[in-house]
Amino acid sequence: MTTRTATFAALAAALAATVASTAAHADAPKQEKCFGVAMAGKNDCKAGAGTSCAGTSTVNYQGNAWKFVKAGTCVAMGGTLSEHAGNAAPAKKS
Repeated sequence: MTTRTATFAALAAALAATVASTAAHADAPKQEKCFGVAMAGKNDCKAGAGTSCAGTSTVNYQGNAWKFVKAGTCVAMGGTLSEHAGNAAPAKKS
């Protein structure tokens, strides 16, 4: 195989992978950050001062730690769309 052919094959493979990942992302459901619903160590990101990111919440339902949930479901499950004080268990709303 020539260098030119190998380069073309590599570019074609990279393009195919990019198209596949873009299509999969387009089909993904919309999500929103939901604060106060994550269990300790199970947050997706942000868990207050002194923490770095995912998996760093220290208590259940930490009000400044969020978890991705399906868009439109956060408030119904008792979470909030912005940080809040406290660590009270979320109360589901109907």
